[in-house]
Amino acid sequence: MSRPTIIAGNWKLNPPRIDGNRLLEEVAEGLSAREFWPESLEVFLIPPLPYLGEWLVRGVSPPIAIGAQHCSPEGWGAFTGEVGVPVLADFGVKMILVGHSERRQRYCETDISVGVRVGRVVAAGVRPCLCVGETEAERDAHETFDVIERQLSAGLESVSADDEIVVAYEPVWAIGTGRSATPQQAAEVHRAIRSSLARQFGVQRADRTAILYGGSVNPGNASGLLAEPDIDGALVGGSSLVAGDFLGIIDRAIETRRGGPAVSK
Repeated sequence: MSRPTIIAGNWKLNPPRIDGNRLLEEVAEGLSAREFWPESLEVFLIPPLPYLGEWLVRGVSPPIAIGAQHCSPEGWGAFTGEVGVPVLADFGVKMILVGHSERRQRYCETDISVGVRVGRVVAAGVRPCLCVGETEAERDAHETFDVIERQLSAGLESVSADDEIVVAYEPVWAIGTGRSATPQQAAEVHRAIRSSLARQFGVQRADRTAILYGGSVNPGNASGLLAEPDIDGALVGGSSLVAGDFLGIIDRAIETRRGGPAVSK
């Protein structure tokens, strides 16, 4: 079994340009100072769309890669205000979030439309990060696993076992609330996701797929989450907007993969 560890910072609709460029520089400088870097560790920054043109044209320092928060289900055409996957791929975007809970709830994205977007992303040779997760009401009604299975089945309908995908489990009740699933709660759902992937694509494909946890991840809870064998990284919201916090989460990933504390040069 060999799968990546991914720490991805979803900036959502933040921050102003001067702060965002400073934040990028601080993260890049912090990463360059790390003495040890696991070969399998990947770091993504996923800013608002205007940053993409600026950063992708001038380039960013490895190991940072750039992702997009959203894409149109259409490729080309008269769709004012939308951004198609072929354009994002052409500019060098390496991963695209699809089906984030905020898109599902605020912009009426359905399981079916999410599946169409995932198909567009894999067809363009970009990795989709399919976001799945239950609301507080669904969790209280003991519907978590039914919701996850439904979202995975529809979201990955156009995907084959050969396509590279990432899945992010984001319990909706833990996003931006300061609450987080315990490592044991998160791990239970991650195991269910991997089992679902195995049923759809086979055990080998499931074992190679990175499944991230997203739900108020911070430097304080990251170690416990990342120590779980089926949690392969984090989709980070608020903590990705503070360089020290984001680097702290990355350090926790380095520690769990290295077996010892992360050290700066």
